[in-house]
Amino acid sequence: MDNSAENPPASLVSSNSVGHPAPGSLPAGSFLSRRRALAIGLGGAAGLAIASPAWAVTDQRPGASRPPSLHPSDRVIASRVSAWRALGHLRVLSERIGPRIGGTASERTAANYLADVLDDLGYRTTLQPFAVADKFLAQLSSRPGLPDDLNWQVGASPHAALDTRVSGRVVDVGAGAATDYPEDAAGKVVLVDYVAAQREALVATALAKGVAAVVFLPADLVEPRRASAFAPTLPGSATSPVPIPVVGVAQAQKHRLRERLAARPFTLTVTTSAHRGLTSHNVLAERGPRRGGRTSPVVMVSAHYDTVIGAPGANDDGSGTVLCLELARVLRSLPTDATIRFGLWGSEEQGLIGSRYYVAQLPQAERDRIVAVYQNDMVATSWDPATRYWLLSFDGLANRATDEVAAAATRLGYDPRISPVTLRGSSDHQSFQEVGIASANFSWRGEESPALLEPPYHSPEDTIEKNVSAERLQVSLELIGCAAYATARTP
Repeated sequence: MDNSAENPPASLVSSNSVGHPAPGSLPAGSFLSRRRALAIGLGGAAGLAIASPAWAVTDQRPGASRPPSLHPSDRVIASRVSAWRALGHLRVLSERIGPRIGGTASERTAANYLADVLDDLGYRTTLQPFAVADKFLAQLSSRPGLPDDLNWQVGASPHAALDTRVSGRVVDVGAGAATDYPEDAAGKVVLVDYVAAQREALVATALAKGVAAVVFLPADLVEPRRASAFAPTLPGSATSPVPIPVVGVAQAQKHRLRERLAARPFTLTVTTSAHRGLTSHNVLAERGPRRGGRTSPVVMVSAHYDTVIGAPGANDDGSGTVLCLELARVLRSLPTDATIRFGLWGSEEQGLIGSRYYVAQLPQAERDRIVAVYQNDMVATSWDPATRYWLLSFDGLANRATDEVAAAATRLGYDPRISPVTLRGSSDHQSFQEVGIASANFSWRGEESPALLEPPYHSPEDTIEKNVSAERLQVSLELIGCAAYATARTP
């Protein structure tokens, strides 16, 4: 894990963050009382090299078919939400914290930051803990440094050397056969093309050659997909671990390593770490309605804040997370007849663990209170072909969440860019729909299919600079903000 993620520098720590409890109540379950452990300074979005969207409330939106026809309540939302403000939070999550792997210290740092922001906005905020599996990570470094536009966190094999640091000159042995190795391979760090069916034989050959570490390079995926970093498993070595580090890099990292080696020889340092006995957290925040208190209907807006290995997670799903923070700022003082609740899920990337845990803890009476869940996952990509805003339902059927967003899109003049309700799970809306709660996932994706996700998806290239559009984030804020507020005003 990158040191800046696990141990944030003192310049990120703020000592003036103050919480303000708000009315309302959270449902029963196993919750950890909110205690400030760390607050990371926001710093603002001034350093972001990204254009700020600029249109008036009554202007026609980019990609819209006509000027908007807004309700008074829509105007309140559209005039107040700010993608630029949200990007300030995204800078903290994706650049200052970086990869946020479920249960590790970096994910907890992010959870504390999110909870502090919501506390300061006046919400009643709690962290909900749950156990997750061990993680095995590594960090690559070099002198002079590796290209700094990529994150160099990678996966480490749980069946190889952990909590260790080795350095060696880099040698590319390609397919990794014995004949591909130079005579002086001993003590080197070798780059080896990864073939799952041959991985243990490839490691055995490397050991026989006396190398210091194995860096597995994944096969390139078909565009626009790119392979993610991974923790190679070596089942045959489970009882007798390999004595050297074995790591798996992402496709983008692979190409940079080979480009660097083609330019000149260099030394690579591989630092592995085991993270065991882990606890991940959901961040939950709410404010009560004008009346009804603990029995009022609930409208939820949600996202997941964790990432995959090596991914700064600017769009997946830092964008959905900061959308929630910005809507929390705007909705905090608006009158509603429903409780407004925000759910920021931990460990989504490991199989929707956080949201499923949350739903499992809800008594049926609390499930019945939830009118709609607006799940936001990848809502700001700058990838040009991602021109359609998808309404994704786990059962493929329309519900209150999809209906309200479709209606908001019509009022904003944006309905030609909205998909019909489409069957797809694989995000946290699924956890709610599995138990009959109206929910949907909202996301920018390719025109033809929701499977068309941007190339930086799940990669070290998922950065603000390479993969975030402030314009699309602004439209997402308006669509979800108008829909959620309409639901909360008339639940």
